[in-house]
Amino acid sequence: MHPSFSTRRLARIAPHARTALAALSVAALLGACAIPKHPDSEAPAPDPFNPAATQLLDDTSWVLTGWKQADGTPRTVPFANLGAPITLTLSTATGQRHASGFSGCNRYMGSYSLKDGKLSFDTLGGTRMACATPGGEIESAYLNALTHIERTGVQMREPQQMQLVLDNGDTLVFERSAR
Repeated sequence: MHPSFSTRRLARIAPHARTALAALSVAALLGACAIPKHPDSEAPAPDPFNPAATQLLDDTSWVLTGWKQADGTPRTVPFANLGAPITLTLSTATGQRHASGFSGCNRYMGSYSLKDGKLSFDTLGGTRMACATPGGEIESAYLNALTHIERTGVQMREPQQMQLVLDNGDTLVFERSAR
């Protein structure tokens, strides 16, 4: 195309059309340079069952807030009745992975591992107080559940949660604790 042809053709376009074309060109340039308006907090949450997410569990503390049984019905978690919630702390302070917490009546401790996207526990030991409370009633089932984890889900964005899916289909839900 000959340059004088383009110039002559452009000169024949009505002045308001040239103004509109210039405005569209400026808008297109500004739009291409604009900063995205969607911060990470508005992006969809990552898959909590991504195996890499479990590596974020070291040096965290959790409170059991829900227990859904395999049939979909909730199991009562006696949080308010206890005076102290059921907790799980995962620590590497000693250079080894150490788990501890309160299981409803007694304190428990042991070691844990994170392998292939799954949290698992070695033998857990604990104190042996007898409790005729709702916490004492759930304690045995809770400690047994920790030895039957099939999948581990971790969500470190708000609300920070951990889900432990058991081999019987139950799901334990934990909320991140500040301590």
